[in-house]
Amino acid sequence: MPDYLRLVARRTIVNRDPALLPLAFTAAVLDRYRGQPAYQVIRTDTAGRVKKQGGWSIDFGIAPGDTHVHASWAQLTQNLPDEEREHWAAHLAALPLSENFLRMQLAPGSCFDDGDVRTW
Repeated sequence: MPDYLRLVARRTIVNRDPALLPLAFTAAVLDRYRGQPAYQVIRTDTAGRVKKQGGWSIDFGIAPGDTHVHASWAQLTQNLPDEEREHWAAHLAALPLSENFLRMQLAPGSCFDDGDVRTW
């Protein structure tokens, strides 16, 4: 894990504050705004912004290869209007995660057959 990502994660955990926690999206999330007169999509090599004229804006990072972008929890929850949230959620990019563990978190107290308990 790169040092800067470790620092973001550490601040999130130690301070109990998810504000800086990044969420990743496919770059296609930006297609909705490109070429629309009410929106401006600008970028440098590694960062960008979507801005609605007279309205909201989101700053985002650009991953190498331009296939993914990422925005902080704070940007998404504080700046993104309700009507845009489903669109962004539809473009979430996933890391390799345990589907069963996520199901367990979504339904606490439910019974899941996940194999035998053993030492790791």
